[in-house]
Amino acid sequence: MAQTVTKVLTAATDSVTLINSINTDASSEDAVDGMTQAKINEVVQRNVDHLEIILAYAPVDEDDDTPDVAGAADSKKTTHVAAIATGKTYITDNS
Repeated sequence: MAQTVTKVLTAATDSVTLINSINTDASSEDAVDGMTQAKINEVVQRNVDHLEIILAYAPVDEDDDTPDVAGAADSKKTTHVAAIATGKTYITDNS
């Protein structure tokens, strides 16, 4: 079954959740427990990169069944775009 924009964005919600959790209180986030700040920043950057890749998904032609996330309504991507901005700010503020 082909992916849909909604399914792709739902699958990427883990990255949104992790970025927001680290931004709120990295010390309470199990995924980065015991990591140095530099390593935490790498985790955030990987998740920012992942979201940017997801938001750029688009079919290359009419035969391509890649969901058109890039062309989807901005309202569907609001939390993902916000998480990217949050992650970038977090890295800048903690470098």
